[in-house]
Amino acid sequence: MKQARVVSSVCARIPNRYGEFLLYYYENNLDRKEHLALVKGEVRGREEVLVRLHSECLTGDVFGSKRCDCGEQLAEAMRLIGQAECGVLLYLRQEGRGIGLLKKLKAYNLQDQGLDTVEANLKLGHQPDERNYRVAALILKDLGICSVRLITNNPHKIRELEQHGILVCERIPIEVGHTFENLHYLRTKAERMAHLLSLKKSSESS
Repeated sequence: MKQARVVSSVCARIPNRYGEFLLYYYENNLDRKEHLALVKGEVRGREEVLVRLHSECLTGDVFGSKRCDCGEQLAEAMRLIGQAECGVLLYLRQEGRGIGLLKKLKAYNLQDQGLDTVEANLKLGHQPDERNYRVAALILKDLGICSVRLITNNPHKIRELEQHGILVCERIPIEVGHTFENLHYLRTKAERMAHLLSLKKSSESS
């Protein structure tokens, strides 16, 4: 079995509305995808670093889709990290819970026909969630981080990070509210995928 490894080939300064960040471009020999680490402050050797694992969502992050809460979660995570002394947002190239953009859009069409997000993925021949966080753990270790305060509603992320040697000292909830368009999606995540959600209403939906 080959040894898993990640390599950061370039790092650039990225100032944005939330603060001053460094963006690390990572390659790896596991999934052959390019993942990104947006880093605030000095994290090497620090304990309990504020961390968000954010899976790529082109429709939500870039186009502002209301079918999910991904874009709002991305913004809120960057805001929280920007307010902290240091922190990391990993932008993981795992579109559509790992099934890719093409299949994700096909799943959207199935959802419009009445299936929920889990049923749609299964009908397309995929698991409800095919994401893997081994690469995320390797990147955190490469950045010199051993323990984190994880911004997440997903217990699966906590379990996987700890399985791969990253101690999760605290879970920081990230609820940005729901709207008419994404309520069923969020309810499915809570009821069928064990996400820790209270389903508070978004101000946009009132």
